[in-house]
Amino acid sequence: MSTIASVPLKQVPAALALCSALFATGAMASQPQIYGLHEQVSLHELALELPAKLDTGAETASLSAKNIEMFKRDGGEWVRFQLGLENAKQAQIIEKPLARMSYIKRRADDRKPGDKQLYSARPVIEMDICVGDELKNIEVNLTDRSAFEFPLLIGSSALKEFNAAVSPGVRYSAGQPSCTQTS
Repeated sequence: MSTIASVPLKQVPAALALCSALFATGAMASQPQIYGLHEQVSLHELALELPAKLDTGAETASLSAKNIEMFKRDGGEWVRFQLGLENAKQAQIIEKPLARMSYIKRRADDRKPGDKQLYSARPVIEMDICVGDELKNIEVNLTDRSAFEFPLLIGSSALKEFNAAVSPGVRYSAGQPSCTQTS
């Protein structure tokens, strides 16, 4: 009996049809969602919407925060901070468990002459972030982003979670955040 890749010749059409169906389904499932360079997002647990920049060149997401303090609670590391925003929500004190520390390479223009510290340590927390109708729990590092136009930067790790591709010529393509539960 003749075979192709251990499939009897009489079963080849059925095997080809199955392979085609699996390939088509897999290809469709892996297509990324196209987002714009800037999107309106929701910090779901804080019931707060804010603009974000989607940046494939950054690895982690960064949220503008101030008065960042590390402390211990129930034997674990926690972070206390306020949002670095110019509205009523900025006064709210937020406490979250520390997920890890992130070490971000500092830009040359962010260092003084003779400064040997090439990396800055930033606390990382987990937050539910909604973009369009997708809600994901992602890691976010906390830093002062008050010098930047966007208080939230979403980096490549979070973009992978959202199965996202960024089109730099597009802005706010996902519309208003409309999430109900984490997917």
